[in-house]
Amino acid sequence: MKKVEQATFAGGCFWCMVKPFDELPGIEGIVSGYMGGSSENVSYKEVKTGETGHLEVVQITFDPAVFPYQQLLDLYWPQIDPTDDEGQFQDRGSQYRTAIFYHTEEQRELAEKSKQAIADSGRFKDPIVTEVRPALAFIPAEDYHQDFYKKNPKEYKEDRAKSGRDEFIEANWK
Repeated sequence: MKKVEQATFAGGCFWCMVKPFDELPGIEGIVSGYMGGSSENVSYKEVKTGETGHLEVVQITFDPAVFPYQQLLDLYWPQIDPTDDEGQFQDRGSQYRTAIFYHTEEQRELAEKSKQAIADSGRFKDPIVTEVRPALAFIPAEDYHQDFYKKNPKEYKEDRAKSGRDEFIEANWK
């Protein structure tokens, strides 16, 4: 029987965080949603205010025998600006901060080591502010947010183009 695990990453707008992980061998599914706040029942409208404590996240179900957690981390970091504590790119506010939510002690250890490796690399002059936090209740986002890049390719492409994300990735991670 196949063993699957979950990984949860906050990287700003969840629309931009699905595609990099989607359709890779060992990735069983990706759900956009919310994590980190005290309520277990919130909507996009509430989270968007920045007052619920939730972050926009993607929760990835993966087969660690095919796609190990370390590979997920290696793919996660180059999607974000780990030095920005006020959001990501054009998306500003606490709900768009970065975080790695760990589900196991092994995930916590690997996440902490990968964060330290980024800090030690000298790639960024500012401190790495991405938090490593325990996973809390996951609330799936509304249906229209799921697989947004596939359902609304034109809007996704326009939003991503104006976000500044791709320019940052090119300048800092390539």
